[in-house]
Amino acid sequence: MPTVDLPLGPVEVDVFGPDTADTPTAVFVHGFLVSGTLWHQVAKRLAESGIRSVVPAWPLGAHRLPVPAESVLSPATVGQAVLDLLDALDLHDVVLVGNDTGGAICQLALAGDRRRIGALVLTNCDAFETFPPTFFLPLFVLARFRPAVWLVAQTTRLRALRHSPLAFGPLLRRPRPASLTRAWMQPAIEKREIRRDITRFARGIRRTELVDSARWLGTFDRPTRVVWGLRDRHFTPALGRRLAAAIPTAQVVEVPEATTFVSIDRPDPVADAIRAVLAEARGAMPSGPAASDAVAP
Repeated sequence: MPTVDLPLGPVEVDVFGPDTADTPTAVFVHGFLVSGTLWHQVAKRLAESGIRSVVPAWPLGAHRLPVPAESVLSPATVGQAVLDLLDALDLHDVVLVGNDTGGAICQLALAGDRRRIGALVLTNCDAFETFPPTFFLPLFVLARFRPAVWLVAQTTRLRALRHSPLAFGPLLRRPRPASLTRAWMQPAIEKREIRRDITRFARGIRRTELVDSARWLGTFDRPTRVVWGLRDRHFTPALGRRLAAAIPTAQVVEVPEATTFVSIDRPDPVADAIRAVLAEARGAMPSGPAASDAVAP
């Protein structure tokens, strides 16, 4: 897998579809303790439509390349890393796509330099006061302590525990692919440096980071879809509608029979949403703040 060196540290990147300068491009951001494989089914569908998908392994606990010790690791710094990746790859007019914690990171990225972002697709994710959802607060508290991270990681060797209601169970519909969830946890099981990164990221979360996000999301005038799985008990449909209402151009796509990881449960609506915003972006002209404006959170 190719590696891109960013100020935060090295990031592995998978690329699907045509890899030419003029190819329409989507850039994906996954969530905590999940890797870019979350998006592979969507990326394969987009490749069939001639759309390039850039799928990084962000340093959120399922990554293989540790972040240098001198780097600050937090949602805000990963949000900046998203913008740095667009610069490093010289990508323009991209569709930024996020899920779960990755959706929060996309929102934080939008508080910065938006000039390379041409459209947005958010699936079930953190927003406003829900960062993280109350149910997962104990996990993020435990993740602040290295011995606890080691213990939790070791318990996930058992599929029954990985797929339990306290782990990935509520986030994926059955059948839940055991090899996929095992691969997400393998780096944390094996590498002390990855467990260290998990702790650093958890300690870097501020629960209030998105409380005022409507202020800068309200100035984002590019095509947007909010694609929401309706069977999600933690990122509720009401939260998705509230998030969409904060973005002037957003349209809601509600997906029955899908949970948090809607890109795995129902990849077609996610791929369709990306195609739709790309089509709109080609004919859209910015009508609000200049594309290079930055809005500080």
